[in-house]
Amino acid sequence: MHGKRIRLSPPRRLITDIMRLAASVPSVPVERLMDLGAVIAARRDLSNRPPWVGIFAKAMALTAQELPELRRTFLKWPWPHLYEYEDSVAAITIDREYQGEPCVAIRIIKDIASLPLTVIAGMIHESKELPIEQLSDFKRTMTICRLPGIIRRPAIWLAYNLPRQRANYFGTFSVTAVSFLGADALHLPNPTTSLLTFGVFRADGRVPVRITMDHRVFDGMGIAKIMARLEAVLNGPILQELRSRATAAGHAGRSDSRDESDACVTSSSGTPGAS
Repeated sequence: MHGKRIRLSPPRRLITDIMRLAASVPSVPVERLMDLGAVIAARRDLSNRPPWVGIFAKAMALTAQELPELRRTFLKWPWPHLYEYEDSVAAITIDREYQGEPCVAIRIIKDIASLPLTVIAGMIHESKELPIEQLSDFKRTMTICRLPGIIRRPAIWLAYNLPRQRANYFGTFSVTAVSFLGADALHLPNPTTSLLTFGVFRADGRVPVRITMDHRVFDGMGIAKIMARLEAVLNGPILQELRSRATAAGHAGRSDSRDESDACVTSSSGTPGAS
């Protein structure tokens, strides 16, 4: 049967190179059905709702502050060993279009545990709305992807195998999701130690959350403990931050309403120049 050859675009080269690295990682997906009804309700009360990928990313980073296994990565060179980072770096996937082709842009957010959800939401919104050529992480990646393979692959190998550079280019963990269109990803190969994804939200507030883990860094009971703590963080510090935002917004709204009312009274009581 006749067909035609299609040259790989830079974004497809990126995915190809990432999958080449991921193929060397013995990854295992682990799922926990989390009860996030209170978090869903608190988020719903906000007019500017932070994206779920941002909420889960911060929760992962807060969990990693308590459980350092989430900040570790396996390195083969110069000998097999684990490397532990001081802070978490999130790699969040963003669906974009580049030169007429759908593509994935990766937003790297350093020390995400220390950032308010409003800041994280702004960074994700920027990655979705700015012209893709203006995104620094994407520009850097495309520069590498345009290199010929004989140069590109060694460059990617160095970025992946030098511990300081690995976090800069790949993050210490990844967050992605396709559930917004009703789909569910059961096992996503990934070069980082852990990749978090979540499924379709259920009417009772329960959500299937999965972490694809590097089995060289975690054992099954270890990741089960991490996921239990992640659920507690979502229903603890994250829920508290969402509720605090809703309370602050409510106070601001009442203050604005009172100011407007006072202005009307002043205007109607014969302020010079008032009609």
